[in-house]
Amino acid sequence: MVNAIATRFQLHKRSRQWIGLFCLVVFLVLSCSPRPSGLPNSAGEGRITLGSTAKIRTIDPADAYELFPATLLYNMGETLYTYDLDNTTLQPQLATALPTVSEDGLTYTIPLRQGVVFHDQTPFNAEAMAFSLRRFMENGGQPSFLLAEPIADVKATGDYELQITLNQPFAALPALLTFFGACAVSPQAYTIGPGEFKPKSFVGTGPYKLVDYRSDNIRLDVFEQYWGDKPANPGVTLQFFSTPANLYNQFKIGSIDVGYQGLETDQIQQLQAEASSAEWQVIEAKGNAVTHMVLNLKQKPLDQVSVRRALALLVDRPLITERVYEGQAEPLYSLIPGTFETARPVFQSKYGDGDAAQARQLLTAAGYSAQNPLTLDLWYPSNYVARRLTANLMKAIVQERSQGILKLKLEGVESTVGNNSLSKGIYPAYLVNWYPDFFDPDTYIQPFLSCGKGTEKNGCEDGASRSLGSFYYNSKVNQLIEQQRQTQDAQERQTLLTQIQEILAEDIPYIPLVQRKEYAFSGKGIAGVQITKTQQFPLWTIRKS
Repeated sequence: MVNAIATRFQLHKRSRQWIGLFCLVVFLVLSCSPRPSGLPNSAGEGRITLGSTAKIRTIDPADAYELFPATLLYNMGETLYTYDLDNTTLQPQLATALPTVSEDGLTYTIPLRQGVVFHDQTPFNAEAMAFSLRRFMENGGQPSFLLAEPIADVKATGDYELQITLNQPFAALPALLTFFGACAVSPQAYTIGPGEFKPKSFVGTGPYKLVDYRSDNIRLDVFEQYWGDKPANPGVTLQFFSTPANLYNQFKIGSIDVGYQGLETDQIQQLQAEASSAEWQVIEAKGNAVTHMVLNLKQKPLDQVSVRRALALLVDRPLITERVYEGQAEPLYSLIPGTFETARPVFQSKYGDGDAAQARQLLTAAGYSAQNPLTLDLWYPSNYVARRLTANLMKAIVQERSQGILKLKLEGVESTVGNNSLSKGIYPAYLVNWYPDFFDPDTYIQPFLSCGKGTEKNGCEDGASRSLGSFYYNSKVNQLIEQQRQTQDAQERQTLLTQIQEILAEDIPYIPLVQRKEYAFSGKGIAGVQITKTQQFPLWTIRKS
């Protein structure tokens, strides 16, 4: 996802190549509860108030594609599969086991949980699940391509048996089905049809039901007929603030129990410093959002790999994380972030964190000097402070360490305009943010490096890498991407992903910069707040002590 999840749709819309999600090693589980064990079955004492600066466009699962609606639907709805709260193990949720897969890899048969009802008391069964997935694919919402591209057909083959037929083998289907929009919705509350959305209502099967939706707050109550363990609280009120300052101040005076999403870097730093004396808790987790510099290989002189390598040698990631993010990010040395075991720090081993002398040698060999400098336009989304500061810092670093041989000329553009223009080849270099749809390394590889049509000489003419503005084409990488998408052997996949990352460091269509951290803050007497390793934010674990 670029900038926010919704923006990514504009990029993928141009390329029908993106399916991009693959399972890690999956353990066969015959039946397991998707909610954490050991929580009290009683309602708990006291509602939880959570504050955020999020702006919500819609909570219709067939159209929602932003970060905070994902959190809401994760807590109100349920999908066929989910991830364990304590690790990255895939497990059944509304399914009761992992699928049975046909020999040709095209048909997945999934047994479903019985005794589940929707918030409107409609019984859950295979017909309801098939309806929900078909609605997601056919109503034409922003994320519809995620299922519409790989899936050919969905149907009930029994009261509690679902069959999904694919257009081509896709080993990552269970992981794909964890997407929050693929949750079950009541057939009595929704309809199938292009544009038939309900942006302010939700009827699913999860532990919370929506009881009030307003522009500045949303009220969730415990669903008493929920099939699993009841939440540790009787309900959650989500309060939305107009500015980070309002959110910050309301948390400090105790008007809200939890602050999540929307605080500025300096506010996070201040809350961290005061946590011990104020008796509130800081919840910090490795984030899955990353920032890269996109390099347009079709524009001179970036068509020369030596120039791209010189630029890579001038990047100082630790300095960026210190100066721009004040420690609230980590250096990133591959397209795949360090939260995955498959990540290999290929840029660190090959380029380190700056080798100015070698960079100057490459630039000099390419014909540039202090008297004849290379001036490169670096574009960035002007409405995002972190990337504006990153661009300014990089300009200073490059100018100083190249001794004036390379100069960055900064150009700001509104993020929506910038992201939508990447495929047009306008920008020589651009700072892009990326949010994954799912917790899988392929979501960081295929959208950036894959190209369906192109040549080594002319670059990508149609495909994912064109959508992201690099126009990168490498037939070997295309082959490796397809292989790692189809194999179900974890070791083989690791080998393939390592090869891809090593080629990335040689060709440099992108320069990885930082991997940000995620934060939440809970007030005095509040327990159970967590950000999972797959970047989920469960509300049902939060309680007042």
